[in-house]
Amino acid sequence: MIAIVDYDAGNLKSVQKALEYIGETPKVTRKPAEILSADKIILPGVGAFGDSMKKLNSYGLCEAVKESISRGTPFLGICLGLQLLFEESDESPGVSGLSILKGKICAMDHDGVHKIPHMGWNSLSFPKQSALFKGIDEGSYVYFVHSYYLKAEDENIVTATAEYTNHIHAAVECGNVFACQFHPEKSGDVGLKILKNFASLGESNVY
Repeated sequence: MIAIVDYDAGNLKSVQKALEYIGETPKVTRKPAEILSADKIILPGVGAFGDSMKKLNSYGLCEAVKESISRGTPFLGICLGLQLLFEESDESPGVSGLSILKGKICAMDHDGVHKIPHMGWNSLSFPKQSALFKGIDEGSYVYFVHSYYLKAEDENIVTATAEYTNHIHAAVECGNVFACQFHPEKSGDVGLKILKNFASLGESNVY
């Protein structure tokens, strides 16, 4: 069972429907016990960093997420779900993220040319191989909606990048933890393939 973590953030239904479309039977839940018993976990989200961390804490989900990851359960963060995995964000100064991965979420530069928030299709480059992007071509387009972007401390975990006012660390992979700034559930066939890759992860190809 794939658990979709419910912490009152947006976009849960879109992720659920995309997974059902590819033949999965996900469960939207905020029960720590169900998250801990899941075969895989997805932390989606559209919203504010600080408010979302407050809600994760209030529902007792931070520890469930951290324990599941420590057990080796495959985990996918999407958009805000990627950002929350890191230590801090310019959006909410003084608020600590889950700090599962090291890095900072930075405000995108206003260059007078590009619109902020970044809303639309953008191509990906793949600096290294990732199980999440198996069968995905270099330069494939995916859908972004964000005003903040990741700067990972360790660039060795970065598996996809994009360019839009800044050099964006668009996806990461570290052990059983995967995350992407873009929305695979809104990215057509490419996005569905990415979700299929995650759903099909087994112990032999999580690294």
